Amino acid sequence: MDGDEKTLTIQVQQTNCKARTRAKVEHPFWGIKRHFGYVKVRFCGLMKNTAQLTTLFAVSNLRMAGKQLMGMGELRA
Repeated sequence: MDGDEKTLTIQVQQTNCKARTRAKVEHPFWGIKRHFGYVKVRFCGLMKNTAQLTTLFAVSNLRMAGKQLMGMGELRA
């Protein structure tokens, strides 16, 4: 392997690592936007927007937990 090919391979590995991390971070935001329509901030003020996002993430977590529990069969009637 030449030095250029080795450097390119290392760059590709680093890019893939960054992309995996970015996907893990951005995936919850996609869910919030998709399920709850959160596209733009609604309030003028950092505290209100933070509170709204925190609430949306909490509801999203409850929704995901409910789906997992339904899959286990514990909540089925």
